[in-house]
Amino acid sequence: MLGKTAGGLYWMFRSLERAENTARLIEAGFRIALTRSTTAEAEWQSVISTLAAQQAYEAICDGYDSAQVVDFLLREPRNSSSVLSIIKSARDNARLVRTALTTEVWCAVNETWMLFTELLKDEISQTDLPAVLATIRQQSGLVRGALHGTMLRNDIYDFCRLGTFVERMDNTARIIDVKYYSLLPAPSFVGSRLDNVQWETILRSVSAHRSFRWAVEGDFTAPAIAEFLILDRRMPRSLAFSAEQIVNSLSQLTQNYGTSLPSNDMAEALKARLMTPDIDAIFDEGLHQFVSGVIGSTANLAHQIEIDYRFTR
Repeated sequence: MLGKTAGGLYWMFRSLERAENTARLIEAGFRIALTRSTTAEAEWQSVISTLAAQQAYEAICDGYDSAQVVDFLLREPRNSSSVLSIIKSARDNARLVRTALTTEVWCAVNETWMLFTELLKDEISQTDLPAVLATIRQQSGLVRGALHGTMLRNDIYDFCRLGTFVERMDNTARIIDVKYYSLLPAPSFVGSRLDNVQWETILRSVSAHRSFRWAVEGDFTAPAIAEFLILDRRMPRSLAFSAEQIVNSLSQLTQNYGTSLPSNDMAEALKARLMTPDIDAIFDEGLHQFVSGVIGSTANLAHQIEIDYRFTR
């Protein structure tokens, strides 16, 4: 496969996953700001920082008013990482690789773009925000469903899945980080009722609240929820699950092309780091330090994948 085609597939699904996860981060910020209205501006600033968009945001906007942040993240044309900009990028990449996609996948992406263009043409009110965020998540799921239901399990499929899980790994790590590093008022709150309520909010933001109830015995505590989101390979948005899927996709590509590349070794190392059976070891290291390391390793892996498979953008 041409590197340009592989890159188009990879970035199409990275963009779709990023749009969904941006919506999830907005939801996390929105829920926590509602519970801590006196520091709402700080919560929204932490969301912008987590998305690595602080410089771009401050070049356009003054202050961290809720409506202003949401508008910047959902529909600001000068923000290349807004949901509307990201979905346009996904559609542009889908057009680039149109002959590699089934009709169902192409139509799902194109219809998502048309829906979002209409949905986000005006500023979103606080009342309408939950429904809009739910629609963004649902449309991303619709495209994934079309991929799973209609595409051959070949290198095209593997590059799509690779884009999805590289992006998911990065975004789940960032959602965990925005909770622990930015949202806790003071170290004395660790393990308190406030701390646990905030962790529960994070579970809801990654659609894992009920799954946690099914999978984990006990209450909503920081160690239990952190272990679920980082180490539980049954949870499809956990770091361990994402790392395993990245390794699987790269292994399939290795079989298809008959060569193992540096990105394979980097992915295996990242997976091994997430195979520790003990969440206490991660807390001893420092959760922020551990998650920051995962974010950095994921970025390095993504860069190596682009080099190994000669993507051109």
